[in-house]
Amino acid sequence: MSIDKGQILLPIARSAIAKQLGQLVQPGNVAADALWLQELGATFITLTQDGELRGCIGTLESHRPLIEDVKSNALSAAFRDPRFSPLQHAELSYTRVEVSLLSASAPLAFESEQHALAQLRPEIDGIIFEYGHYRSTFLPQVWEQLPDPQTFMAHLKHKAGLAPNFWAVGVKLSRYTVSKWKEAEPTREAKQA
Repeated sequence: MSIDKGQILLPIARSAIAKQLGQLVQPGNVAADALWLQELGATFITLTQDGELRGCIGTLESHRPLIEDVKSNALSAAFRDPRFSPLQHAELSYTRVEVSLLSASAPLAFESEQHALAQLRPEIDGIIFEYGHYRSTFLPQVWEQLPDPQTFMAHLKHKAGLAPNFWAVGVKLSRYTVSKWKEAEPTREAKQA
């Protein structure tokens, strides 16, 4: 029997946020004792409101049980993303939760930036950019806003704190894929509540 992991992971993420806000949490159909939730996993939790980013925090390498990674990243996305103020109680009803489960990353071999760009797979690859202490990542979902590999890379470098046209020997790139699940868009009533 195949399980829809999203039907379990999404309520875990939402429940962690609701509990932190002091809201009553419905137990729902969360099989928190399922063995696959105890396996090491790396996730990103993305929060949106009306299609606009409201928080996104995650883990690039598996280092804790999947259930703990989802809960921790949900709380970080809601309350500790430095780009946003902490989520307020009234916002949760119209905030959409998305869970991305990352594969292990694999290094990309390249001889130049153009060679690296030619190997990127839009809408498939999440990319990790590293140079010295500079580091950034974009999930594969970011290709929806930045479909051109050169533009994608320029924004990734900017996110790391470097100039968009930066390139040097020593740049490292890795790629990963994700399985993702997103809640349904909140109803108009939830948005007006």
